[in-house]
Amino acid sequence: MKRSLFAVLAAAAVISCTACGKDVVSRIDEPTVSTEAVTTTAAENTAVTTTAAVTTVTTAAEKPTEAVTTTEAQQEEAPAAVPAGGGESAAQQQAPQQSQQSQQPAQSGPVHSHDAVPTPDNYNYGPAPAQYNIEGLTYIQGVLIANKSYSLPSNFNPGMDSTCLNQFYKLQNDASAQGLYIYDSSDFRSYDYQSQIYNNYVARDGQAAADTYSARPGYSEHQTGLAIDVNQIDDSFIGTPEANWLEAHCHEYGFILRYPRGKQDITGYKYESWHIRYVGTDMSYAIHSSGLTLEEYFGIDSYYH
Repeated sequence: MKRSLFAVLAAAAVISCTACGKDVVSRIDEPTVSTEAVTTTAAENTAVTTTAAVTTVTTAAEKPTEAVTTTEAQQEEAPAAVPAGGGESAAQQQAPQQSQQSQQPAQSGPVHSHDAVPTPDNYNYGPAPAQYNIEGLTYIQGVLIANKSYSLPSNFNPGMDSTCLNQFYKLQNDASAQGLYIYDSSDFRSYDYQSQIYNNYVARDGQAAADTYSARPGYSEHQTGLAIDVNQIDDSFIGTPEANWLEAHCHEYGFILRYPRGKQDITGYKYESWHIRYVGTDMSYAIHSSGLTLEEYFGIDSYYH
């Protein structure tokens, strides 16, 4: 009996151990490691995803900073004005301009023409003055004549000619560039104003003397609005650097020295180094190169008839 009992117990023990071994093997075969691996992989993926997200955010945050920094640098290096629509940089566009400017003299207009008659494209070109269709005016080749032989109507009151003034300003500026000071002391005078001036001179010096340096009312070039007396209106201006320059260069701007030295018997007036008359550059160059007075050039006289 005892042997049978022990045999039964031994068989039961073997069966129990076998069952336990299967259970252990079965648990080992379960995907426990796989579960841990998946868990680890998911964690790693989460970490990687998180890292990528952080990287992405960091990169996105860094990019605006770089763009702002670059823009500020460009603003510091680039000129204030940048051509719209792209193209060459302002520095590249300015370089040829600076080169051209260094090769050409600075000036307010086209190139001066002092050696030849200027054309309308030249800076100092002066067109002929406007003509008036008024009875009692005398024009010769487009030039209004006013001297002792040719009078002006008492009601002729044109004021100062604007072209004459503009040309005088050019003359004045160029003289200033030479260190000379030339200014307008007297220009347009009405018939009545000239009458006052002339009568004062007659009262002081007598009519014969006054007629040598002052025009009677209606015979003065100042009434045309085309004559200018510069600087000192007396003999103290004679021989000054300004007077010498004016006599040599006023024709380059459309003026002539109206009463030159030694021509009193022809013009009817003493030498006036300060009195210039505007006729336009086409005429002024012709008269100047001829060496003649206005009366000689047109073949007219000047005396009170």
